[in-house]
Amino acid sequence: MSFRDKLRRLFGRSSSISEASDLTQLQNILGYHFRRHALLQQSLTHRSIVRARNGLIPSNERLEFLGDSVLGLVIVDQLCHDHPEWLEGDLTKLKAMLVNEAALSRVGMEIGLNKYILLSSDEEKSGGRERPSIVSDAFEAVIGAIYLDGGLEAARQTILECLYSRRDAIISDISQRNFKGELLELVQGQGGGSPQYEVISESGPDHDKIFCVAVRVGENRLGEGSGPSKKEAEQRAACVALDRLQHIPQKN
Repeated sequence: MSFRDKLRRLFGRSSSISEASDLTQLQNILGYHFRRHALLQQSLTHRSIVRARNGLIPSNERLEFLGDSVLGLVIVDQLCHDHPEWLEGDLTKLKAMLVNEAALSRVGMEIGLNKYILLSSDEEKSGGRERPSIVSDAFEAVIGAIYLDGGLEAARQTILECLYSRRDAIISDISQRNFKGELLELVQGQGGGSPQYEVISESGPDHDKIFCVAVRVGENRLGEGSGPSKKEAEQRAACVALDRLQHIPQKN
């Protein structure tokens, strides 16, 4: 039984699940048209719908794993080509800004990829279609699917067109800054120790938690931040701490 037939059996012909012909617009945006449409469908299948349907269709997790590696390879290769004078550290920082969750989810939203992700009804209701982790994972999975269907050059062209072409906007986006790294450099440059992060509260249901994190250096609490993940809350706390420290006159 084909992947599309499985979808028909699970959801019926009247379902909103996209068939291959309905994905033409997405393929136009990606700049790649699949020979094996089941790969594209699988790349859009979130694990929530797999669980809801007792595992009768495969999720996009394996394709995401593959796509992550392909994405990293292509971005590093292009950065080395475009910036032969840059040191490894500079290349590493820029690569991290281009392939992280925030950047990939931003691109996924801009090209409308999130509209095609197959989610369970519960995940849909909880805002999963706009959740950065889900959208970024789907983007990586699509890259993995293109690689399997058309090879490295096909995946490369999609990555350059959809992601790398937006690099200036992504880099200039303040949300891409590594505030934790900047805070660490500033504190250590002033002779302090390493900042320590502590979750001071959690609120909300499991699928929509909000974490509040405090950052300290020694006994001094320098800032607090909140976010839907510990990582984002830590970044926001570090941002507050940076602003505070940079406005404190330094002793001579």
